[in-house]
Amino acid sequence: MPPSEAREAAQGDFESSCEAFCDYLASVRNLSENTVRAYRTDLAAFCAWARREGIDPERITHRQVRRWLAELSQARYSSRTINRHLSSVRSLYRWLVHEGRALDDAAAAVASPKLSKRLPATMSDDDASRLLAVSADTEAETLRDRAFLELLYASGARISEVSALDVRHVDFSSAQVRLYGKGSKERIVPLYPRALEALRAYLVKARPQLLGREDASSQTALFVSTRGRRMSADALRTRFERAVRLAGLDPSLTPHAMRHTFATELLSGGADLRSVQELLGHSSLSTTQIYTHLSVERLKEATKQAHPRA
Repeated sequence: MPPSEAREAAQGDFESSCEAFCDYLASVRNLSENTVRAYRTDLAAFCAWARREGIDPERITHRQVRRWLAELSQARYSSRTINRHLSSVRSLYRWLVHEGRALDDAAAAVASPKLSKRLPATMSDDDASRLLAVSADTEAETLRDRAFLELLYASGARISEVSALDVRHVDFSSAQVRLYGKGSKERIVPLYPRALEALRAYLVKARPQLLGREDASSQTALFVSTRGRRMSADALRTRFERAVRLAGLDPSLTPHAMRHTFATELLSGGADLRSVQELLGHSSLSTTQIYTHLSVERLKEATKQAHPRA
């Protein structure tokens, strides 16, 4: 077989392996649709680069992987984005070696670009109060949005987790909500009384109006749109951004800021790191530890403002 045809065949085999890997992430690892889509996009870009450079990705060397990273850097990709691309490719090659589809993991020994230490954005309790005081277009939408925002603040849930909630997942008698996180991992988070009151008001007064003529028994979603359908993560994110705008808060705030605030407030209040890890649904304690740094920064700032010699 001529070299060009052999290279083309190898490229085709590698791209098929990439697709098989993404299927594995979805069916075996139970990663979310958005996460699998991100992997697929990153790997498609890597395959396109290998094809353009005439490189057989099944026989790629450490030097060639570093060259690929250098090209991403020259293209002005941020260190965080480059790290994400490299992480996707590392995961792929690790799986290829495990499955016997490749002999060498060339990406494993390549160092990741250094990231600047960036603490997550948080909100103050006053900011959250202003956000919750915003009114929507109708009374039903106002009650729904307040319940949604109060639930975010009370549970530290991801926006995708809130979108996936059904009415049955909120247990008023036990004052808790059942969340399904990444990899379909289930966790139970307690809710404070004000959040339960907001959810009860929404369910009794607003949700039936939003469902309209829809058969209420056939719609299980907790948060529904004006058309009586489950609100997607994007739809909920849009409502959050609208509330931020009307409240006059920093427009860069996202629903994830509520999650960061939830974690920071718990740690500042004396909660132990393991409990916060469990409440957030983090698989690794190191992911939760960033909030300890954030709490320390807040203490430093408070000391600077309050201490007479600061």
